[in-house]
Amino acid sequence: MSTANAKAAQAMVARKSVTNAPKKAEFKDIYILFIGIAIAGIFLLIGFLSDAGIVTFEFRPGEYAAAPLNLMLDWGLLAGVAMFGPYGIISYRRYLRINEIERRLPDFLRDVAEAGRFGMTLPDAIIVASSGRYGPLTDEIKRMASQLEWGVPVTESLKLFRDRINTPLTRRVVSIIIKANEAGGNVADVLTMVAHDAKESQFSEEQRRISMSTYLAVIYIAFGVFLVTIYIMAATFLPEMITAGQGLSQVGSTAGGAGATSVAVQYIPTIFLAFYVAVIVHAVGDGLMAGVIDTGKLQVGMVHATFMLIMGFIFMRFLVPVLNPGGG
Repeated sequence: MSTANAKAAQAMVARKSVTNAPKKAEFKDIYILFIGIAIAGIFLLIGFLSDAGIVTFEFRPGEYAAAPLNLMLDWGLLAGVAMFGPYGIISYRRYLRINEIERRLPDFLRDVAEAGRFGMTLPDAIIVASSGRYGPLTDEIKRMASQLEWGVPVTESLKLFRDRINTPLTRRVVSIIIKANEAGGNVADVLTMVAHDAKESQFSEEQRRISMSTYLAVIYIAFGVFLVTIYIMAATFLPEMITAGQGLSQVGSTAGGAGATSVAVQYIPTIFLAFYVAVIVHAVGDGLMAGVIDTGKLQVGMVHATFMLIMGFIFMRFLVPVLNPGGG
């Protein structure tokens, strides 16, 4: 009697700890997101102070006198990186882990089914199959096998396994296994069909990702072409406009302003400012869209947005030449 009570207590403790695990993971994600937002707020504050002249740090001296808002945009871009980057990386790592777990789950189901064909019960088949190697699933499967050896009911052990892994495919598969085991009959055949169905679903998803990878490449190519276009404009066309404007200004002053055409070169930094804003908007929008196209998850798109923001910052700050209409 005491042994049964001890096993029940162990199962109850395991159930509580597993139930709290997803909540802790969600709290960790929110905590990281809030940290990123706080850092982004600090960067935005520095941007406002820079615009007010209180902070004098400049990423590229010689540009901000003609276009003071560029410095604020620099800090705003870095704020976007701070907000999207950490949370996006954590979400992407979790996506890769879930993807690897679900990829190896059908292998485990087939091994359990093969063991069940030799006349083993479902708990014994799981214990035998736990000696295999299933990547990230290995430790959780061994833990489930240990619980079965302690005497935890197979239904309870499967539910604990489902809650620990907590992926869509795992929840669906475990529910089917539990229903099949409770209904009786040949569980091995059910496991084989479930494994086959999971493999087919994964194959379809992989085919979808391969077909959508073309659109993902198009997004990155379009963003790169946009940056190159800005470079060509800033390196060739706009400097020529500045030179022409200065020449026409000299002609106009010599001729007394009669009949001379002028070029409003003072608005050229505003054009560059519009380019910079467009780079930020494209980086965020294209990055989020790339994540949705690639994985169907907006959180993963934050990784692409962060990468594009960093690309845009490096390009606009260190590659695109400074436009100085004043000629100084």
